[in-house]
Amino acid sequence: MNDYHAPHDLLKQKVILITGAGDGIGKQAALTFASHGATCILLGRTVSKLEAVYDEIVTNGDAEPAIVPLDLQGAMPDHYKGMADTISEQFGKLDGVLVNAGALGHLSRFVDISPEEWQKVMQVNLNSSVYLLQALLPVLAKAEQASVVLTSSSVGRKGRAFWGTYSVSKFATEGMMEVLADEYKNSNIRFNCINPGATRTAMRASAFPAEQPDTLKTPAEIMPLYLYLMGNDSVEINGQSLDCQPK
Repeated sequence: MNDYHAPHDLLKQKVILITGAGDGIGKQAALTFASHGATCILLGRTVSKLEAVYDEIVTNGDAEPAIVPLDLQGAMPDHYKGMADTISEQFGKLDGVLVNAGALGHLSRFVDISPEEWQKVMQVNLNSSVYLLQALLPVLAKAEQASVVLTSSSVGRKGRAFWGTYSVSKFATEGMMEVLADEYKNSNIRFNCINPGATRTAMRASAFPAEQPDTLKTPAEIMPLYLYLMGNDSVEINGQSLDCQPK
């Protein structure tokens, strides 16, 4: 899967929504999906970043994307419902969702986690995913085959000291994926998690400030697994948590 060579038209005529599409892995996923034929819906907090990704996709000659400015920190179920209705009206279906946006929070002892910090990270990493998917499931049901990919982490499988808030949010993400995969196992929608691993992103630099970035893989280098899970070659893969950089 990590050596997957995607056909150039793998995602042709597919509509895929990417959260956190303004930079890092989300930006690269949008560019990569678009280069393989997808019409991308770019969701993020910073309009200028989304516009830059939009411009790059159009300059590359790929399908014109759509932009959805949304701050996951403050968005509530009604915002996602309105977005889902708009997607249904404009595109008629949704073939894929990459839930990529996330908040790291501060690394600290568990006893020192503040209520404000806990609420912020859980809102962005967990609650927003729940509200987003609840709203989008009816639109995903209109696709012939739909794929939902959630972003996990190694600390979402084995807890690590001082990573409490982020770690718990990723354990919950893995659990949510498994619940959905089981509920929809006889449907056209499949659910899986991706653990990107150590990747050259701003979040990684924040967590490991002493690390040399050039020792890490770039977001572009981990895209084969993302392509595999979004394309129809993975229709039998459901309920799995996969690593972009298996050890």
